[in-house]
Amino acid sequence: MLATPAPTRSPASLRLAPHYSRFRFHHQRESRGTGTGAGAAGPRCRGGTTPPAAAAGAAAEEGRMAEAAAAWMRVLEEGVFRFDTSEAAHAAAGPSLSFADPRLREAPREGADAPAVVPAFRVAAGGAQEVVLKLPSGTSFYGTGEASGPLERTGKRVFTWNTDAWGFGPGTTSLYQSHPWVLAVLPDGKALGVLADTTRRCEIDLRQESTIKFSASAAYPVITFGPFSTPSDVMTSLSHAIGTVSMPPKWSLGYHQCRWSYDSSEKVLKVVRTFREKGIPCDVVWMDIDYMDGFRCFTFDSNRFPDPKSMVDDLHSIGCKAIWMLDPGIKKEEGYFVYDSGSKNDVWIQKADGSPFVGEVWPGDCVFPDYTTEKTRAWWASLVKEFISNGVDGIWNDMNEPAVFKTTTKTMPESNIHRGDADIGGVQNHSYYHNVYGMLMARSTYKGMAMGNADKRPFVLTRAGFIGSQRYAATWTGDNLSNWEHLHMSLPMVLQLGLSGQPLSGPDIGGFAGNATPKLFGRWMGVGALFPFSRGHTETGSIDHEPWSFGEECEEVCRLALLRRYRLLPHIYTLFYQSHTKGIPVATPVFFADSQDPELRKVETSFLLGPLLVCASTLPDKGAHECAHKLPKGIWLPFDFADSHPDLPVLYLQGGAILPVGRPIKHVGEASLEDDLTLFIALDENGKAEGVLFEDAGDGYTFTKGDYLLTYYIAELHSSVVTVKVFKSEGSWNRPKRNLKINVLLGGGAMISADGVDGEEIHLTMPPESELSSLVAASEFEHKKRLEMIQPIPDIDEPSGQEGAELSKIPVDLKSGEWSLKVVPWIGGRILSMTHHPSDTQWLHGRIEINGYEEYSGTEYRSAGCTEEYKVIRMYLEQSGEEESICMEGDIGGGLVLQRQISILKDNPKIVQIESSIRARSVGAGSGGFSR
Repeated sequence: MLATPAPTRSPASLRLAPHYSRFRFHHQRESRGTGTGAGAAGPRCRGGTTPPAAAAGAAAEEGRMAEAAAAWMRVLEEGVFRFDTSEAAHAAAGPSLSFADPRLREAPREGADAPAVVPAFRVAAGGAQEVVLKLPSGTSFYGTGEASGPLERTGKRVFTWNTDAWGFGPGTTSLYQSHPWVLAVLPDGKALGVLADTTRRCEIDLRQESTIKFSASAAYPVITFGPFSTPSDVMTSLSHAIGTVSMPPKWSLGYHQCRWSYDSSEKVLKVVRTFREKGIPCDVVWMDIDYMDGFRCFTFDSNRFPDPKSMVDDLHSIGCKAIWMLDPGIKKEEGYFVYDSGSKNDVWIQKADGSPFVGEVWPGDCVFPDYTTEKTRAWWASLVKEFISNGVDGIWNDMNEPAVFKTTTKTMPESNIHRGDADIGGVQNHSYYHNVYGMLMARSTYKGMAMGNADKRPFVLTRAGFIGSQRYAATWTGDNLSNWEHLHMSLPMVLQLGLSGQPLSGPDIGGFAGNATPKLFGRWMGVGALFPFSRGHTETGSIDHEPWSFGEECEEVCRLALLRRYRLLPHIYTLFYQSHTKGIPVATPVFFADSQDPELRKVETSFLLGPLLVCASTLPDKGAHECAHKLPKGIWLPFDFADSHPDLPVLYLQGGAILPVGRPIKHVGEASLEDDLTLFIALDENGKAEGVLFEDAGDGYTFTKGDYLLTYYIAELHSSVVTVKVFKSEGSWNRPKRNLKINVLLGGGAMISADGVDGEEIHLTMPPESELSSLVAASEFEHKKRLEMIQPIPDIDEPSGQEGAELSKIPVDLKSGEWSLKVVPWIGGRILSMTHHPSDTQWLHGRIEINGYEEYSGTEYRSAGCTEEYKVIRMYLEQSGEEESICMEGDIGGGLVLQRQISILKDNPKIVQIESSIRARSVGAGSGGFSR
């Protein structure tokens, strides 16, 4: 049968000895007793049957935290429970902004199930709340939303506080989005999800083995999902709470090209036409902030973009869409129509004294819409509706943490006032709404696009977000760096977002800050072309980062990588339909294939697109074909599109799967339902396989009324004959008349093929066993030979002859005494991270962390001084008690250089010393060789 069994919705049955733990696992048939705590008269359990008591007697943290027994009730569906520290806390909790329908968090459901996990609550006198869950040893943690560093989160700590985190590193604790959510995979492969449903700054502390701890400044509900049988079951259950991703327009799943900035209509058209001339697929071009008139939102520069509608018409004629940026900061300027109408409608965020808050962003002094009110959201949506009449196909919401310049916190004061509507929390200060500001902006933008054209699916990309943002927008992983570390981090970051409810994400391919090398860019494109959202982007001042900018070898790899994506679009689009309808992430970690295998849980360079396994390499000196990839148990057969390359990922298809692929196209608009369709088939141990293909108009909402075709294909081996046919179909569409090509994989890249007509049975005869082994061996030999003949992308060597020159294009680590620093010479010599080991404090751009709150001195943030690029001239590693230091120089013209030396002192390891001076290098006689 093709139909997948319905996932188990009751908590998994586990018999484990009770821990000193905050809770116990119980078999669901066991008698559960009636007490609420040892020696404690806790609040009654709202769900009826009282769960097992949490173990009592844990000491209050530093004498300030008092333990409280949890009040709980059944919500949503079987296996999902809400916990509050008390009945009073339950009644006082604000509306949920994570739930798609906040009423579902408040409504008790019928049922006899009881929670297998009961968190322990600690409450401070001031109202701060800590929640602790201790799980069995060997539990693995994931989720936490947009988080840098490793995939497996055990030992890590995150603070949910949306932050403009340019140049983040693996230890950065707050990025652009907040997802107070943890997915726990238990030792036996079952899984549990935990949501701390608070919009406030929240610490997620996973540093203690198998322990989850949430801490926030005010009481909040905790929602548990499961334990269920698999991580996929947990993600589906979570989607019933927070909603699923909006079905994206099919064109948005093509490749996107962006930079800060394509500065004129002519430049935009030239870039897109070059894609077409070179045969490199692309569907979208992006306009960064410089298209505006003086950075004023909803305007166009009359000189550089005099007729945006005409430019977009030209783009549409060659199959390309246009996406434009909108920031929340509105220039405070009388006579500017957006400012005037916003002031008239009283939509600005206010200071505590009731006057509009003014903060500096790109246009200068700005005011900020208060998206917490329906009045403001409707006002913004009306502006968006008018804006898209210029031919705008999608909108990019940036800087919406919200970011504010020249402030130590990089955002607006927490004392600012939001006049929120009662249904989302009412009037509150900024600390309450900070983490949802970006999501509410995206929600307003999405609504405006829908108002502007109800026959199109809105496409919105947001930098800031909250758990549930996928209902309105895609996201990207922010301002990353052009280096191998960030290439590697991009894989777990995309997977982590998917495990937190956001399946439509990707990094800036090639890195945003700095200059990529040919090999780095090509390798990044190879894997980035297979991410759910695929966009290349780079910052102002960098070299060109288009696929053809790094030489012929890199260009060819980019072409091959993107043609792969476009051939796989039928499958990727189907995965998004399944994500939209069932909440399953599009890209998942390898352990989703076998959550019981502990060796798969830390795999970071491979991921699954359904049954398709993508194995990449993030090592400069090794291609994916040279790396040892850990495969899940079972049958996994390698294949390609006759496009294998040392700088491209290796592809495997799971036994039992059928993979639908299309023809290679240059943009989505080239495809037709009558195009030839190919099915790659990997039979399982029983000689069977199945697969699914979703097809509709690619845009609009008629698919919700049945206008689509959902085809279930099956293949089965009987007496050496493989029969491939349509098992069943759904939807009102008739099957298109098209050819169907069948490729049955045999192993080692070998396959047998047959042609037929879609909808008719197709038969293939398998070769005898003796011939089969010869075919596989011959295919493996040819594949190896082909890879040996292909020239990998060469990398640019740094100029030799100057001490330290080879370090100029890689991050430099300084480690000595009490400090570890990471410096990037090629981006203004900036210090990306500073770790103070005795206090376990992580600094970034002069960041100071105080009780989970991050302050910024601004001294390292985009402050390269007079130059943006340094060359390393000296570097001393710590040896025999010597200090560790790096000395860099940047050319500032006129024969002068800016010299910067960063040192950890030998005689005082507590001090990091930064010295800057201007020195003469090639000025005329009589200059005096001054420095200061």
